[in-house]
Amino acid sequence: MPPTDRLVPRFAAEPPQEGFPYGVWADTLSAEFLSACLRAAEEEPDLEIGEPGEIVWFPDRTWEARTWIPASTRTSTGIELFGHVSFRPATEDEEADEFEAHAEATDIVADDNPDWRIDVSDHVIGDWRGELGNVADMTLVWGVPLVQGGAVACAELAGVTVDQCVLAEERFTLVAPDNYRKDTLEIALYDARGHELARESLYAEGDEDEDSED
Repeated sequence: MPPTDRLVPRFAAEPPQEGFPYGVWADTLSAEFLSACLRAAEEEPDLEIGEPGEIVWFPDRTWEARTWIPASTRTSTGIELFGHVSFRPATEDEEADEFEAHAEATDIVADDNPDWRIDVSDHVIGDWRGELGNVADMTLVWGVPLVQGGAVACAELAGVTVDQCVLAEERFTLVAPDNYRKDTLEIALYDARGHELARESLYAEGDEDEDSED
């Protein structure tokens, strides 16, 4: 194949390695995530957060020797708390450690937005330095399709697939470069035959124009 002018990391993260958390492991992750949710609630004094409900976990992804497991929960007042727990994964000799968690709160939820086709969340977890000083935001992306028939979610940058994840119980997690050379990520949903069913940008309408002006 000829050389490419689009030098970006593709499929940089390990594919999901474990099933969804359960038992003592789920309790450990839940404690970390709920602590982050409390901090998020303190940062949103105008929102009536309420009590968190059942935690929904998303597929794990490992990048740069850390594992990220996204999570979300709907509270008693209809607020969505979403974020992730990350840690250094266990080895044969050591248990998982160096836990960190991040959470945010929002009252903008899929139930109130029937035009959404994929409910997507994202968080920048690092960067990648490319040619000529260009830097990509390595971004954790997770979500739930809101249309039927999906099989695989893909992260696409400038028309190039840079990560993909087979849906697990209608959930996916991606790790992909974003905001690179003024190109931004789109998340596409495909069925088992490779037909596109839905597509969402990580940016609200107008955000990409603002980024290109910087």
